[in-house]
Amino acid sequence: MKQIPNIFTLLNLFFGCMAIVFILQTGETLLNYNGQEWKIYLPEKIWWGAVCIGIAAVVDFLDGFVARLFGASSEMGKQLDSLADVVSFGVAPGMILYQLLRISYAYDPDGIEIPMGYLVPAFILPMAAAWRLARFNLDPGQAYGFKGMPTPAVGLLVASFPLILLYNRFDIQSILLNKWVLYGLILLLSWLMVSNLPLLSLKFSDYSFRKNLPKWVLLAIALACGVFLQWMAVPVVFIAYILLSLIFKNQPA
Repeated sequence: MKQIPNIFTLLNLFFGCMAIVFILQTGETLLNYNGQEWKIYLPEKIWWGAVCIGIAAVVDFLDGFVARLFGASSEMGKQLDSLADVVSFGVAPGMILYQLLRISYAYDPDGIEIPMGYLVPAFILPMAAAWRLARFNLDPGQAYGFKGMPTPAVGLLVASFPLILLYNRFDIQSILLNKWVLYGLILLLSWLMVSNLPLLSLKFSDYSFRKNLPKWVLLAIALACGVFLQWMAVPVVFIAYILLSLIFKNQPA
């Protein structure tokens, strides 16, 4: 029984690896010339990579739940969990950013043949994720509050980008595929992970409304945004999480 949580953790790693395979095996980006406008289509497999990151997040939640259910928490499980998270929520999202940068440069003349040096800043995100997870493992004071953005939250945010572009409900393709926006997001998200910004843990020690007010508010925002904004809900909830954490930073866990 004590190895069941570790099996879930390895499933997290498995889906992270699958995500990377889908993201990198996209084939050539399709360009359609219509008058004076180039329209760039995201290859379908990037979307499946994003879905695999989402499945990895579900499995990541379940391994902690199963560990508590069977009383099978262990130091090995803790280390294994972080190793899996580096792949699923660090490396795989970094590959998404790499591909989005490549696609953004395809808008430029001769952009398809740009040097790799223009794309490798995407790898700053996986490095920041590894730093964040190593620091988390060494800091026992983050049980009911985080220092810096949790790596799975960043991974899920980046995984939402291909799905937002797929449906493009709010016509933001030109923004999300702007290389300067992508560079800015890489730096911002990496800084959020390695910073000491005080952020809420979403674990419930009990379910009282008063003690868990920011968590209930965040849940209400997530549900409302999910209905009205679809995949755009992910970045909105991400921002709401930061704001609520700063507003309620002095509230006891």
